[in-house]
Amino acid sequence: MEGQAVETAPAMTSAEATDMEGLTSSKEIPAQLGREFPIDEAVIEALPRGATFLSVEKYGNSVFTVTGKISTLEPDGTKRLYFLKVACGEHGGIMLKGEFESSKEIHRLMPHFIPEPFGYGRYAVKNPATYFYLSKFVNMDVTSAPEPVEFTSKLAELHKISQSPTGKFGFHVTTCDGKMNHIVEWEESWAVFFRKLLLGICKLDLETNGSWPELERATKQVATKVVPRLLGALQAEGRQIKPSIIHGDLWDGNAGINSETGDAVMYDAGSYYAHNEMELGHWRVEFSSHFRSEVYTQHYLRNYPAAEPAEEFDDRNRLYSLKASINYSAGHPGDTMRQTAYNNMCYLCEKYAPIGGIDKYDPQRDPSVTGARIIPHQGLICPKQPQKENGSTNG
Repeated sequence: MEGQAVETAPAMTSAEATDMEGLTSSKEIPAQLGREFPIDEAVIEALPRGATFLSVEKYGNSVFTVTGKISTLEPDGTKRLYFLKVACGEHGGIMLKGEFESSKEIHRLMPHFIPEPFGYGRYAVKNPATYFYLSKFVNMDVTSAPEPVEFTSKLAELHKISQSPTGKFGFHVTTCDGKMNHIVEWEESWAVFFRKLLLGICKLDLETNGSWPELERATKQVATKVVPRLLGALQAEGRQIKPSIIHGDLWDGNAGINSETGDAVMYDAGSYYAHNEMELGHWRVEFSSHFRSEVYTQHYLRNYPAAEPAEEFDDRNRLYSLKASINYSAGHPGDTMRQTAYNNMCYLCEKYAPIGGIDKYDPQRDPSVTGARIIPHQGLICPKQPQKENGSTNG
């Protein structure tokens, strides 16, 4: 398949205590706006100066947005395409603003690594509240694996050259992974920032999938003991780590190859300034395919060596993967990735902060050992993982 893939990242479906409940599904948006594709004068005004709107057509698939391709006539007489994403509801506005601001930051640093963003705004129509994100249209091959050396070199360069405007970890607007908000308040301590981010996602997973006492006990132990130990060490004994801009949801479904230039491209960003290794946490989980190959991590580390203590890199990677696994679990009730996250928590607790009342780590439930994989949004797993008889696993 070629073309600009959209919103293929795991999307959140559980209601949150915030205005997430107001988010409208992509199937409902055209009906609410009374049009097959919801174009608006606000979008036309956001086009670059001199571009004349010709037409718009639906393009791509999405869970919580409608996506399309705009055709324009440029001042020199040539035709040009733009990519449009539309969402209804106030939380839809948060999602698209976060993507716009993330894309602006990445594009400013590396213009060829993400489609150029042109605008974000609200439709003139008052009801329903409708928001849009406008960017350059890039025709992509989204099925082939990006070339590891080129892709990881560009990603490492992005992480190296980015500079947090505050010198802290965080971001200036709320960004999202799928439907779920990232908690991005500025923090000097990476351990504090990550703990808040992780606990926020675990809270939503609990609301979605229900109580599981052992998981809740393990989560508390990870947050209060493992995180300070593993991540606190990065900024202890004179060691420092630089806050780097990360994509925030970088897995196979959010990367492609520019069909015209052959360059690796990423999209659907939900960024924040983080420890650069956080980016690689998504590569460990079951919904990643290409990026789970060790060659990507190996080449990345050649460009951006592991932080000290370097021998704890894999344990940090396992810790960072919890965010991706729990995020997916919260958006897909009953999925086995909740069990994966719990098993990884058990591993980390056993090694760094032993506690009773939780299970022993089981390597046969560890996808990094077994090679288990899922097809996003379909829940297919190969090879099949054993299920616990404890009904609270939601697996």
